[in-house]
Amino acid sequence: MAQLFEQSKKVIEAQLAGTSIRAISGSMVAYEGNVQFKSAGFGGGEGVLNGLKRRATGEKLSLMECNGNGRVFLAVNGQNVTVVNLNNETLQVESQQLLAFAGNLRTDVRFAGVGGMSSGAGLFTTTVSGQGQVALLSAGGPLIHLEVTPQYPLIVDPDAFVASRGNLNQSFITDVSWRTMVGQDAGEAFSLRFDGQGVVLIQPAER
Repeated sequence: MAQLFEQSKKVIEAQLAGTSIRAISGSMVAYEGNVQFKSAGFGGGEGVLNGLKRRATGEKLSLMECNGNGRVFLAVNGQNVTVVNLNNETLQVESQQLLAFAGNLRTDVRFAGVGGMSSGAGLFTTTVSGQGQVALLSAGGPLIHLEVTPQYPLIVDPDAFVASRGNLNQSFITDVSWRTMVGQDAGEAFSLRFDGQGVVLIQPAER
């Protein structure tokens, strides 16, 4: 299986040994060895149903496949990078923050709430499930890991949300008066609420 490493705070190194990874198209900044690149289509799963989901949600997760023997270096606009290991788990991730994944993983599109909001963030997300590694992007600095327990639900700005894992239920809160206090009350303000047991990953900047 290909391996992903945090080569620096802003660059992912993928090590290939007759193996392959999938990454966001255009994210390759350098490579060495005998590596081939080809389009891997769009994330969101296979088949007609998932194709319809992508059209309905506006998901534009254009992927490339990198395979062969060598090293591939990946980065996007100087954003910070983090590698997350999955062991037969599901990671729910905002598609804009997904950089690459390796291993026995499949992607799908998950409907996370009702439409009609002024921001599309958090309404439709990409899920990555199985066993392998996922490389995530974060703006403004490294990802912040926030634990959720049954006693302490978590409220998150949808523009700061990057990913979540664990046994979590996601819902929407539309009465968020704090947005008015920070001057972000345009449109239909809402926040994401997470209940249950798990971890939510956020970035220290808004999209």
